[in-house]
Amino acid sequence: MKKTFSIAVFHGDGIGPEIMAPTLRILERIATASAAYELAFSHPPAGAAYYANTGESLPESSMQIARNSDAILLSAMGLPDVRYDDGTEISPQIDLRKALTLFAGVRPVTVKAGQKTPLDMPANREIDFVLIRESTEGLFHTQGRGEVTHNEARETLLVTRDISEKLFRFAFELAKTRKVSGRGPGRVTCVDKANVFRAFAFFREIFDAEARKHPDILADHAYVDATALWMIQKPWDFDVLVTENMFGDILSDLGAGLMGGLGLAPSADIGLEHAVFQPCHGSAPDIAGQGLANPFAMILSAAMMLEWLGIKHDNAVMQKDGHRLREAVEDVVSGGTTLTRDLGGMAGTETAANAVLDTLFVT
Repeated sequence: MKKTFSIAVFHGDGIGPEIMAPTLRILERIATASAAYELAFSHPPAGAAYYANTGESLPESSMQIARNSDAILLSAMGLPDVRYDDGTEISPQIDLRKALTLFAGVRPVTVKAGQKTPLDMPANREIDFVLIRESTEGLFHTQGRGEVTHNEARETLLVTRDISEKLFRFAFELAKTRKVSGRGPGRVTCVDKANVFRAFAFFREIFDAEARKHPDILADHAYVDATALWMIQKPWDFDVLVTENMFGDILSDLGAGLMGGLGLAPSADIGLEHAVFQPCHGSAPDIAGQGLANPFAMILSAAMMLEWLGIKHDNAVMQKDGHRLREAVEDVVSGGTTLTRDLGGMAGTETAANAVLDTLFVT
């Protein structure tokens, strides 16, 4: 008997609904072809457009649907001309991270042979690493609550032992999973600024304590500025990187740049029980409704969702389907013939999504 997994789907703002629609069609096709699981989608409201009409960005009823679901699939959120009263962006995804304690922000960076990249890549090199960004603390801790006077402004960076231990445990387990699957050598790098800040020395001490529990995984350290340099010079050397919230926010966009842009950058925010899967890019309202949006990051985020659900629920078929979907997107992108405009091609949203579907079920 098939097991049914409940998925809370937030369609987002701007181009959000346009990239979510083909993603759901692909997921429905995959699940229909499976004998091991079914997907049941719910569609709770949230976002900047919803806030403009109702004064709420994430209603409590939507939060409850998300909390009770097996996974949360969230499209691009926010609109530049819709803000909270304090001037900050409408960001239900951050509300979900905090409410559900989604401490591990997972940002994969993958460049396959033949894929366009700003780097002058050696012919025999590919890039395949994962940046893990702590997503609930760090320099984002006082978001919207910083102290501002006429003469100065202060924000507080927070690093707690509880969240850091969970974060590092997740990072080492991910490195083990990647090593078993042949995707990495089994290496975790702690990215910090421990030579300057006591908070990061504390962060590193907790990392080292966790590393001693995993003698089969190589553990090392790198300062964040050096890491940014090495991401350009030798990104193929990395496996799993783990870092603080703000550092991760910056480095993840650098990673997206290596791939060719945010249109290829999926993400997951994962906690002990819940997880949100969302493309890293914005809602691009300037092209909304024109059928031009790149759906690849949204589809890759859905692939991450399938893999996570498969691992969490010991469903090998689901894991395999997640791998297949990710590889289908990578094959389309590296093939270079069906690229959206942001990647140098002319394909529209539906054409790009259909190319992924054809790769999955025709070739």
